[in-house]
Amino acid sequence: MRPSCWIAMLVDLRIRNYALIEQLQLRPSALLNIITGETGAGKSIMLGAIGLLLGNRADSRMLFDTEKKCVIEGQFDISSYQLQDIFEAEDLDYDTQCILRREISPAGKSRAFVNDTPVTLETLRNIGANLMDIHSQHDTLLLGDAVFQLNLLDLYAGLVPTRAQYSNAYRQYRKLEADLKALEDQVAQANKELDYHSFLLSELEDARLDNEQQDELEQEVKELEHAEEIKFKLTSALQHLSESEYCATGAMKEAATLLGQIASYSEQARELKHRLDSCLIELHDIADEIEVVERRTEGDPARIDELQGRLNVLYSLQRKHQVRDVVGLLTVRGDLRDKVGSVLNLDKQIARLRRDAEGTLATVKKQASRLSEARRKVFPKFEKELVGLLADLGMPNSRIVVHHQEGPPATSGIDVVSILFTANKGAQPQTLSKAASGGEFSRLMLCIKYMLADKTALPTIVFDEIDTGISGEIAVKVGRMMQQMARKHQLITISHLPQMAAAGDAHYFVYKEDRADRTVSSIRMLNLEERIHEIAQMISGANPSQHAYQSARELLAMRGEELVG
Repeated sequence: MRPSCWIAMLVDLRIRNYALIEQLQLRPSALLNIITGETGAGKSIMLGAIGLLLGNRADSRMLFDTEKKCVIEGQFDISSYQLQDIFEAEDLDYDTQCILRREISPAGKSRAFVNDTPVTLETLRNIGANLMDIHSQHDTLLLGDAVFQLNLLDLYAGLVPTRAQYSNAYRQYRKLEADLKALEDQVAQANKELDYHSFLLSELEDARLDNEQQDELEQEVKELEHAEEIKFKLTSALQHLSESEYCATGAMKEAATLLGQIASYSEQARELKHRLDSCLIELHDIADEIEVVERRTEGDPARIDELQGRLNVLYSLQRKHQVRDVVGLLTVRGDLRDKVGSVLNLDKQIARLRRDAEGTLATVKKQASRLSEARRKVFPKFEKELVGLLADLGMPNSRIVVHHQEGPPATSGIDVVSILFTANKGAQPQTLSKAASGGEFSRLMLCIKYMLADKTALPTIVFDEIDTGISGEIAVKVGRMMQQMARKHQLITISHLPQMAAAGDAHYFVYKEDRADRTVSSIRMLNLEERIHEIAQMISGANPSQHAYQSARELLAMRGEELVG
């Protein structure tokens, strides 16, 4: 049966073609699952496969058969776990049954899927982190990290929402601060360029470009420079058209008279005369316009100099700004106006940003102080509860002190904490990295996760040999602690201890099979008699005595098993 406060659960795990595993399936209990087996049988290999499922790096050298792809797939029931927002953030369809899958090809190419939708490894990690929590030696190392310790304390104190509110304000402050710095840098750079830009703008403003027609200026210069030739040619044209003895208009008039004399005899002649009369009218108009243009055409050296000077200004500005015409110069002038004008506006923006940043910093400090006060209130309770649990696990002389200092506002607040520890009477507590052995670290982490189990929604928890360095009655107590945790969170524990093996609701055995060509790892769920035999072997070796069998039955009876035989 599932526990009443059950949150998220691994329903089915399938591993194919990974390391020593050809094919493996695990359907764990919703409560406490114990995995045992000989050293090297494949327990750590299973953890490696689960790590791939949660986004760890892949290596094609780990393939069982190098010509086939490796597939690791986990099915999770998340119907009671509020993950809709996370799926929405990752742009994934939400379903109460979530399937994670990882594939590694023989060529080393890795692919990841969530509910059959291809995803990036980062997305797989984000989703997987909410479904499984693997406690390993890496976690033990993390326990010595100050940030990790502060996160634990916030979870214990129920301050995650308060901290999130503070973090949002702090991120807003840092963004305002970054925007202010960028704007100040922009102003500094703009001020360096202001004089130069102002000079360039002044040049363009003085050039009076708005009504300028460069092509008209160039045409007028061309006409003035060739005025003498133009006047001469116009005069000659006028002579040929109307003023010489044999001019064109005289010849055409005479031809028209001749055609008129025969117009009464010939329809065609009459039509041709009409056409010739029209040409004469057009020719007279042309001659009159030539005469007007010829009279107006005069050389003007002063005007040429004036126009040429104006054009030289335009040509010089175009070369300077690398444009081809006046339109390009007008565009450059508009850009320079914006740059020069923006410097004046930037100061106003800086003043506004500075006010916003100062106001947000005041909010950050206020929220940080409130968060710090709430944290410090819970330190004594945390210390007392953790010491009590450690005493139950065979460390009666333990002391825990949460050392606290205040620092400047940071992502997590103004608190810098360090959990100090000693397991020995009379010794001063020291940082965990100096004071705790491997076994003590493991028990510390177990106690902390036990304390957090009632205070936060933990996913399926996998413990890898959490029982290092313990035995006897302490191992029994660790088993009971895990049973209590499993009432609210599904647990999977790899262990070498018979006391731990007996505590499980389900017991899985990992073993190796020697085939003709290679060794293969497999797993199976043990029935009651097989559990008794396995636990007896864990107690006394390969050939257990009757006393070992009796001890195995007694260990199982401690968890309320009804035994037969």
